[in-house]
Amino acid sequence: MPWRPWWKPGSMSRTDGGPPPPQPGCGLLPERRLFGIAACAGVAIGPVFRTTEAPPQVTRHKIHASDIQAEGARLDAAVLRSRKQLMKLRSRLAVLPEESQGEIAPLLDAYIQMLGPSRLLRGVRTRIEERLVSAETAVMEEANAIAATLTAASDDTHAARQADEVREIGRRLVRNLTRAPFRSFAGAVQGAVLIAESLRPSDAALIDPARIAGVATEEGGTDGHTAILLRALGIPSVLGVPGLLSGLHAGVTAVVDGVVGTVILNPDNASLSGARRAVASFARDRQRLSRLRRLASVTLDGEAVSLQANLELPIELPMVAQSGANGIGLLRSEFLFMNRDTVPTEDEQARSYRNVVETMSGDTVTIRVLDWGGEKEIEALVTAGMVPELIDSNPALGLRGIRLLLRQPDLFETQLAAILRAAHAGPVRVLLPMVTNVAEIRAAKAIYRRVADRLRERGAALPATLPPLGIMVETPGAALCADVLAAEAEFFAIGTNDLCMYALAVDRGAMEVAELYDPLHPGVLRLIRMTITGAASHRIPVSVCGEMAANPDMTPLLLGLGLRSFSTNASAVPRVKQAVRGTTIGDCERLTSHVMQQSDSEQIRDALKTFGHSSAY
Repeated sequence: MPWRPWWKPGSMSRTDGGPPPPQPGCGLLPERRLFGIAACAGVAIGPVFRTTEAPPQVTRHKIHASDIQAEGARLDAAVLRSRKQLMKLRSRLAVLPEESQGEIAPLLDAYIQMLGPSRLLRGVRTRIEERLVSAETAVMEEANAIAATLTAASDDTHAARQADEVREIGRRLVRNLTRAPFRSFAGAVQGAVLIAESLRPSDAALIDPARIAGVATEEGGTDGHTAILLRALGIPSVLGVPGLLSGLHAGVTAVVDGVVGTVILNPDNASLSGARRAVASFARDRQRLSRLRRLASVTLDGEAVSLQANLELPIELPMVAQSGANGIGLLRSEFLFMNRDTVPTEDEQARSYRNVVETMSGDTVTIRVLDWGGEKEIEALVTAGMVPELIDSNPALGLRGIRLLLRQPDLFETQLAAILRAAHAGPVRVLLPMVTNVAEIRAAKAIYRRVADRLRERGAALPATLPPLGIMVETPGAALCADVLAAEAEFFAIGTNDLCMYALAVDRGAMEVAELYDPLHPGVLRLIRMTITGAASHRIPVSVCGEMAANPDMTPLLLGLGLRSFSTNASAVPRVKQAVRGTTIGDCERLTSHVMQQSDSEQIRDALKTFGHSSAY
């Protein structure tokens, strides 16, 4: 059954023949207004459905040597059961919107791969055999050990998500080993608001958006897999709500506002009326953005702006098509190297890249070569002896990006060969990560040409002209000498996330200093302007990717700086297009002139806010 909202936009009447929307609570309970973290925009109204999951009963105990085989068999059975559960869950994706499938399927694939010949299961079997512990004990200890290693190596969101993936598979195995029941949503009525202490990603993947109107939890934040999946499902959600479960009564009416991050329990008539108006307004906004996808990305004074999408995994391609993006501005090739024991071959890579290029039907695909860093756990590179097993104490400053590839020319040449073979199917650009000096570009160009010559000698079909070779500008050093680098590179892509981190010496994943991570810091904006000026000095194109590109509030500022190419997550393309179509380049340039004279981020933020309400500059 195709997905549809349980309310009809603009009326709050049911569309499925069910009972009318819930009315205010029982009348005996006062209204409670709670505050949390807005995880997925939208407003939902419905009766509370509270769900819990009893913890598995696990007794840590030793086994006899004679029991090793039996424990191994128990583990095998739990692995098989877990794989069947995840495959069944994956089969359910067909009923969800394509953009939802694009977010959920890669996570389930990662889970399924970890149930194969993975580091986790090898470690579990070793603990059973060498430490003589039960299968469930071995699973818990190994999963916790791997997760601790990941988070100790880096405080960033990517490492935290990987650690969560390992813990999640560990929990699933333990529940299957102990036969503990899983969380169930079977008792939820149509249009219910799901409330829980916490939700794991596998829980979120089970939610039917045709039945669950909204979600609120006591724990959680915006960066985890659970929040990502809820956004993919389009379910209004608020996470991290203190005191949410205190004195909560099942069936009481709840309002979840995923725009401002509030949960109202037992709303009074005024709150309920306001929520209904918000539901209708949000539905109208979504319809307007949907129509925007088919319109040109052009300013009010006729300046065309290229809006492309970032691609993490090929399965996200349907989301790119639906977004209205006119190409892929950043294909992260790390997906080919993750969750496997061996480095992908040239043929494997070529097939994958060609699939993306052919799917884009003539729109340009920019492929960034492997950007391994100490914070990225790619076991295949460790197994092949290409990277050290011990992670750098400061991975952001260590062996990563182009530095690794130039030290491992076989790895680099294999990937370049695969990209060049795929380029025969459509327009491609090649992007080098973490470039900081001219020597790195020259060395990469020499290898690039050598690979192309070798492919031609063996009769491979290549484009007549080699795809452009460009660089990521994501360090202050690269930005400061952008004019020099532009003499060697054929295009620039500004990575605003890393550029901000390196410029301000702030890891946004470190809670103690996260508030200092500010892309509107005057120093960051000056580095971006220097990069654009350097590219213009040699007339090479420059694009921007990262969170700044995805924020429509910053679009006028970036346009005023001279950028005409944005690459962002697919879901952000319509809103950025809306910002582009609602302004003129002249107004943007006046805004930027004013902003670049400011010395404080708050002044800059105020200027952007003022501009959003009127073209005052």
